[in-house]
Amino acid sequence: MAAYLTLTNIIILVTVLISVKAFQDSSTVDRFLFRPTLINDRKEYHRFLSSGFIHADWVHLGVNMYMLYVFGRFSEQMFLVLFGHTAGKIAYLLFYLSAIVVSSIPSYLRHKDNYTYAALGASGATSALVFAYILYDPWQMFLFPPVPAIIFGVLYLAYSSYMDRRGTDNIGHNQHFWGAVYGIVFVLVSMAIASPGLIEVVIQRILAGPF
Repeated sequence: MAAYLTLTNIIILVTVLISVKAFQDSSTVDRFLFRPTLINDRKEYHRFLSSGFIHADWVHLGVNMYMLYVFGRFSEQMFLVLFGHTAGKIAYLLFYLSAIVVSSIPSYLRHKDNYTYAALGASGATSALVFAYILYDPWQMFLFPPVPAIIFGVLYLAYSSYMDRRGTDNIGHNQHFWGAVYGIVFVLVSMAIASPGLIEVVIQRILAGPF
């Protein structure tokens, strides 16, 4: 039973429960939705975080929870190794929750006077988790697309930046991009705190290539 009581599984459970409630109750969406104008005008700062626990539909929820399950388990274990059990759990929780917040800040600054803009979902945080994994094992092959992790990372950042500039769809590419960047920064800082030599190991792994 204890094996299932990971922080990752708890976050998934909480997110699913809140998201399902939001599917059925529009008032929950109204309270949790990321609306920069309400943050700016009414100081409703909770929206930076609460928006990461609601989703647009079942597909949106399913994709994010799958990414959280796959890459969150790795990140949780990584922080346990870096800092020990208690401090590692705290570091992982801080990583995930702060990624939701930080990935939304650029959108807040851009849209704080745009009364039509709103966003929701955990994509910024799951992007951070993916890039934490890429730092650890940069040449591991991803199944989809079938490319090394580091190549996927470069393509992901380029695509997110390009699509954000185009602004032709209803996807939060800006949150994806900055969530990924934040994931890199947070993990490198964590490694520097735990053991500065780990950053050199990361660099060596990247330079070593796939062989």
